[in-house]
Amino acid sequence: MSEISLAAFMFPALFLLVFAGIPVAFSLIAVAFVFGVIEFGMILPTQFHSRLFDVSSNFILAAIPLFVFMGAVLERAGIAARLFEAIKIWFGPLRGGLAITTIVMCGIFAASSGVVGAVEIVVGIMAVPALLGAGYRRDLIAGTICAGGSLGTTIPPSIVIIVYASITETSVGDLFAGILIPAGVMVALFLLYIVGRCAIQPDAGPGLDASETAHSLGEKLWLTLTALIPATFLVLAVLGSIFAGIAAPTEAAAVGALGAVLLSILYGEFSFRMLTEALTQTIKVTSMVMLIVVGGVLFASVFIIQGGDELVAGIIEGQGFGPVEIIVAFLFVVFVLGFILDWISVLIVVLPIASPIIAGADIDPLWFGVMVCIILQTSYLTPPMAPSIFYLRSIAPKEITYGDMYRGVTPYVIAQLITLALVALVPATATWLPDVLFGF
Repeated sequence: MSEISLAAFMFPALFLLVFAGIPVAFSLIAVAFVFGVIEFGMILPTQFHSRLFDVSSNFILAAIPLFVFMGAVLERAGIAARLFEAIKIWFGPLRGGLAITTIVMCGIFAASSGVVGAVEIVVGIMAVPALLGAGYRRDLIAGTICAGGSLGTTIPPSIVIIVYASITETSVGDLFAGILIPAGVMVALFLLYIVGRCAIQPDAGPGLDASETAHSLGEKLWLTLTALIPATFLVLAVLGSIFAGIAAPTEAAAVGALGAVLLSILYGEFSFRMLTEALTQTIKVTSMVMLIVVGGVLFASVFIIQGGDELVAGIIEGQGFGPVEIIVAFLFVVFVLGFILDWISVLIVVLPIASPIIAGADIDPLWFGVMVCIILQTSYLTPPMAPSIFYLRSIAPKEITYGDMYRGVTPYVIAQLITLALVALVPATATWLPDVLFGF
């Protein structure tokens, strides 16, 4: 049996284990071990040790626990709830105002934590009862929470982008800058849909009663100043230090983590119990991410050594694919795998194979990276296997059905596809800002 034929069996073996209910990280490691033994025999531990050392010494990945800790502190200290209230008093009285508040809150919290799933759960716990109590239609509630949560994939400092950069050896700062304009377009489309939907169907998202947001202008400004401004300044300081070239992503993440702790002290919410809970959450999330990264790196390494990259390249060459077809093919693979595997596994498995082919076809890696992040976010939101729906199911009341969720996310999926099309047709949406910030 040839090496290429062995590589061809690795993905079927992986999917078999995943569908059997074995966690993705252990499925990746198991397949890598079995096929690695066939290739290396008893020296496999030595080969795996070198790959594990590469992962553990990757400086970029050190930013992950720091960003996770930053978001955990903002959540545990009640700062996220303060932000929600501060935004609600301004937008709540408008038609669709609570839905707008939810999207804005998700955007800010995504820029504070970078953790996919955490944004949806934290904001959803606050927003779902408020939206139901205000009489919003259930499909709009479900779609808004899921779409807002998906912003954790694209809005910096997204862990998706950090992992992508570490695999492809792309500049994190370039990717952060490249995704900003598409992410802004996507948020604008989300808000446009909410405003348009509530203008056409006023009962879909009625404004809050004036008594619920009855604050004087001075009170509104004070609440905004004390809740919204500090957290927003923290986010801008973290991203601004990266874009200005003052700090590396890991250093900026450390600044953000320290700033979140200082904010909790400033608000009088700091306690050792809060700190312990935030650290526990950080350890859990980081351990999950890193275990999958390790499994994915081992899987991808064995796949490539078995000739898997040559197999994929041969298929592409045999089909006569040009740059456009290559991009479409890999984006389709990422989209489909996003139904089956978590985002980390998708990146770890696909990118080592795709990156050399993308480089060989003279495709801008930054442009391609931005499109991968967008299509991964779209996969996260697209029924019937959308992870966002399962996250929402864990916190939503039974009266919000799967049917409500499927109908609710559809307009937002369309908005994401429009954003992807814009980036594909106008590459400058992804490359202009990095050129301005780092092109000198």
